[in-house]
Amino acid sequence: MVVRRKKKSRYMRGTRTCGWGRVGQHRKSGRKGGVGHAGMHKHFWTWVVKYAPDYFGKHGFTRPPKLVREVQGVNVGWLDSEAENLVLKGIARKEGEGIFIDVSELGFNKVLGGGRVTKRLIVKAPSFTERAMEKIKSAGGEVIVAE
Repeated sequence: MVVRRKKKSRYMRGTRTCGWGRVGQHRKSGRKGGVGHAGMHKHFWTWVVKYAPDYFGKHGFTRPPKLVREVQGVNVGWLDSEAENLVLKGIARKEGEGIFIDVSELGFNKVLGGGRVTKRLIVKAPSFTERAMEKIKSAGGEVIVAE
């Protein structure tokens, strides 16, 4: 087979249409089969089958948002470092030797185990991780699970 060394664009220059006929035959979206998702159920069906087989139809199930509980977590290390500031702001209070913090007043609903606990904290929250409970109790604090 003979190799074509010269491209079509070389010898089609000099004409107004460059080999695409009269007015606008290579101009708008008609040359590509429509705009956007046009023809997905018709002339682009083989493309859909090959490249986007899950494009049409319903897939899976979405739970109602009121049933899905969103976790707003806070680390025990942050509670430990900010405990004094929270007392000064009036969000937390001192109880004996410890500092009582109600996590739900801060906008959180779960205490996570990241960070280090050095102070005696009394933490009230709807839920805790195991590591968070261990760290608070090992520092001499107390865990209160609110419902």
